Amino acid sequence: MAELPGLGDERGEGASGAPTLADSCLADNRLNLDVYPDGCRWLLQLFEGRRGEVVQVEFLRLSSNDRLLGAALGILTRLKHLKSLVLKGGHARDEFGSCQHGSLTSLPPDIGSLRCLTHLDLSFNSLSALPSCIPRLPSLRVLLVSHNSLVALPEDFGSLSKLTFFSAMKNQLKDLPQSIGDLAALKDLDLSENALEVLPEEVGNLHSCTQLDLSGNLLSSIPDSVGNLKSLRRLHLHSNLLVTVPASLASLPNLSRLDLQNNCLRAIPPEIQTLPFVHLRGNPLGETEPPPQAEGSSATELQRLFLASGEDSFTVTSEGCEVILACGIRFYFPPGAASDPVRIDFRTLEPDPRWVKLRHHDVLLSRVLELQPHGVKFQQEVQIWMPYASPQSLHQREVVVRTFSGHSWSDLRTQVEQETKSKKHVAHCRVLHFSWFLVVSRLVQNECQVPTEGTLLFSSVDPNIKVTFPPGVTEETRNVKLQVLPVSAEEIAELTADAGCRASPLLCLSQDSLVDFLRPVRIQLPLPFGVTGLNLDRSRLHLLRGDVQGQTWEDITSQVVLEFTHLYAVFEVTHFSWYWLWYTTKTYIGGIAKKVYERLRMYQVNFIALQRKKDPEQVLLQCLPKHKVDPVLKKLQDRYRGPEPSDMVEMFEGEQFFAAFERGISIDMDRPDCVDGRLSFIFYSHLKNMKEIYVTSPVDRKGQAVKGQVSFYRGAVPESIPEEASRRRKGPDSLWLATLPIKLPRLKPRWGENPSPQNGFSFSPLNLGNAETGYLTQANLLSIARRVGADWQTIGLNLGLTYQQIERIGYNNREDLDKQILDMLFSWAQQNSEDPDCVSKLIKAMKESGRQDIADEVESIIELGRQKYRESIRRVGLEQESSTEDSATATM
Repeated sequence: MAELPGLGDERGEGASGAPTLADSCLADNRLNLDVYPDGCRWLLQLFEGRRGEVVQVEFLRLSSNDRLLGAALGILTRLKHLKSLVLKGGHARDEFGSCQHGSLTSLPPDIGSLRCLTHLDLSFNSLSALPSCIPRLPSLRVLLVSHNSLVALPEDFGSLSKLTFFSAMKNQLKDLPQSIGDLAALKDLDLSENALEVLPEEVGNLHSCTQLDLSGNLLSSIPDSVGNLKSLRRLHLHSNLLVTVPASLASLPNLSRLDLQNNCLRAIPPEIQTLPFVHLRGNPLGETEPPPQAEGSSATELQRLFLASGEDSFTVTSEGCEVILACGIRFYFPPGAASDPVRIDFRTLEPDPRWVKLRHHDVLLSRVLELQPHGVKFQQEVQIWMPYASPQSLHQREVVVRTFSGHSWSDLRTQVEQETKSKKHVAHCRVLHFSWFLVVSRLVQNECQVPTEGTLLFSSVDPNIKVTFPPGVTEETRNVKLQVLPVSAEEIAELTADAGCRASPLLCLSQDSLVDFLRPVRIQLPLPFGVTGLNLDRSRLHLLRGDVQGQTWEDITSQVVLEFTHLYAVFEVTHFSWYWLWYTTKTYIGGIAKKVYERLRMYQVNFIALQRKKDPEQVLLQCLPKHKVDPVLKKLQDRYRGPEPSDMVEMFEGEQFFAAFERGISIDMDRPDCVDGRLSFIFYSHLKNMKEIYVTSPVDRKGQAVKGQVSFYRGAVPESIPEEASRRRKGPDSLWLATLPIKLPRLKPRWGENPSPQNGFSFSPLNLGNAETGYLTQANLLSIARRVGADWQTIGLNLGLTYQQIERIGYNNREDLDKQILDMLFSWAQQNSEDPDCVSKLIKAMKESGRQDIADEVESIIELGRQKYRESIRRVGLEQESSTEDSATATM
């Protein structure tokens, strides 16, 4: 076996007689080898070269991510004096920066012979069953097996008679052995975030237990025997399925916190409800059960309403109802939710960044749902299910419904579900008021209430990040929130162009109070990847504090007292902010951190500009995250053609950009989203940033094609583009993002233009609609006709023309598709020119015929007409008011 550098001979001295690194490793009978990527190899070599000292070791730490772990386990039974053994995973990270579980799946049976072992930590491993040797450890007091895959505990688990602390959080435990009641010395039991459905009555025998955490399970009830735990101080039962709790909990003499939040409690014993330390938020207290859904019970089921795409309202009575919208949104109004009939109006809106304010690292997953009347309070909670664009990965993120009060946005408690038939993801929430709602993906948020006696908060993304609140930290209970943004070493190296630069996860802390904490709060952050307490150069370590927008990063290393362990940095603060550990030789680290933070918020995107093969004047513009470009192009290649996507650029979520057609090409008709010849877009990474429009050219195309282009810009299009900048897109044109070519072929004579005996058509002036909604003119109909194509017969039938009319039009204009379309469309228009609803009928017919693109275009024309009409009314009204004031002045 090759000797490790600096290990020295068996006496622990190098060639010069100076102490070696092996001496420091073996100091105080401790071996902290989990800080080295090959710590198991160190242990094997030390055991071979200095066995007499190694067998005296009392404290041993190894990384279970080590590839030589199996070999190292073979010598553990020789360490008869071992008191503490740590075989944790989580020391290696994947490409997302998350802790990787260790490879440990079992322990050698002889480990049970370590009679001195009092502390055993096997967290972050791959255990599916508790090793059989563990219940045979006679002196074991502390056992940690959190973040494994345990589905059960052995029946003889209760033989650990001296066990005082046991944590099995974040496993897959479904039940507990009855012998758990034999753990007479157990004081702290953490079984949170498992799959427990029931507890054995024997839990009530844990008379020494002071803290019991059963949160995040599937418990619908807890046994009455829990009321026997007279030493219990804290009982955490939040985020279960509890429908009832025993009244005996109120008689526990030492209980100071009872957390029942986010359960299904509809009623609760009054003696518990009056306890000052009980937390009940997120329970449907007082709500009736939803009606049964079994077949054959229609008499007891609520009324179900299915709304078509054109409907925008429904009525809710005191009997309640279920409502399903055409877009997939669902509502459940329980009986009694509305005391009187209430008309509900709804609509979905495109998100506008001027009032849809996303927080940093938020991802928008849906359009905005507006429900009216605003502010009306229902007697019981109304349930809403909103479909959303499923993110590519929910890794270290969570989906929530966000609502707007008219002043600010807030997040609702949300459950993510998957529909059985469609497999679509929906976000499920409950509300008492109607307003605006949308679905976002955010960084995982952990929160807690901080009482006067203090508490502990840690991150579920990285449990190595902890915030400790000491007793007396506050006079009044505060709500504290914690979010973590993991950053991989590869990302930091790429963004800083420095392979030696490292950074910890970014910690974001906030609270609902403006007052500083009365006592320092202790924060633990993991050291940057590859940095340990043994190889740490303190001159290179910087603790940065950022503002809530990430715009300024202040180096506060000299303002706090930094303590280091072999894996963590610990410091204290009295107010909350954002904290980031950096390890680098660079000096102006605040500016570097700001640039890196901005880059972490950006998406790499490409622009595409495609023309429909059958109609080159129909252009599709879209902005896509780079990983979506190839799948989208593959899906569109049968119907569209166009140039290669643009070069990659970077954009923020919710950033506005514009598209402008240049060099002889312009947009064919007025659009509400077109101002001064440019189209407005908002980039959302998980929504369709796509528009399909029709373009034309004022240049005479009868002789030759027009070679134009479309350019994308941040903000407004520059007023003038120098010729050199037009070619190279540099210098003064700093808002430019990309340019793609557009080619319009030679144009055949337009339908209806310069009518002659050859085409046989001449149309009189025609306006459809009314002044209030705007007209469809002859020019509009001609433009629509050019898009209809082979669907003209289906559209004609949906417009109300008879089969005989369709057959006659086809026969009279046989072998000329253009004339068939014109004859059909204008025959219908002239027959319905006096009908005020004819435009709505045209839109409906296009939708029923599968031509949503034409329907959208007609709706855009009508919306523009409405805007112009309202503006004209406003101007006339002002002029009349002004004239009245002038007359009054003249009279005086």
